[in-house]
Amino acid sequence: MSLNHLEDLFLHELKDVLHAEKQILKALPKMAKATESEELRAAFEAHRDETEQQIERLERIFQLIEKPARAKRCVGMEGLIEEGSELMQEDAEGAVLDAGLIASAQKVEHYEICAYGTLVAYARQLGHEQAAKLLEKTLEEEKKTDLKLTELASHINFEAEQPEEEVVAARKPSRRRK
Repeated sequence: MSLNHLEDLFLHELKDVLHAEKQILKALPKMAKATESEELRAAFEAHRDETEQQIERLERIFQLIEKPARAKRCVGMEGLIEEGSELMQEDAEGAVLDAGLIASAQKVEHYEICAYGTLVAYARQLGHEQAAKLLEKTLEEEKKTDLKLTELASHINFEAEQPEEEVVAARKPSRRRK
């Protein structure tokens, strides 16, 4: 593909982020399965549903600009997902693994925030106002997901810092007699 105009670059980046989203869609169930935290699992599952909607939004944008919705290999996202996959194969458990999964997920979110921010700017510059609004919606969702992960990290990172036996003991209900 020849990149001679901002319109060409816009299409190039749309194809890239479409592939990125499809990769994320495949990775999220694996991450949800690997986590110990119910809250983190729920966040990954919710983001999977949101990612499906984001892909539909991207496909709508391709229709708006009258181009076929064809993905272009996103090497950057492949690398981030590979890092997360490698982490899940390490000898990590419990809150430590969960803290690592949050870090991996936030790397992905930051990549997406950058990509969608750029696409919003390109769409506006090119006069694709409907596309810009759809991209802005996705950008805001990605920012909210990043904030949610930060909130989860605040207590999961604390648990990961504690010796495992203390975390297990803290989770058990008290059996005090009255």
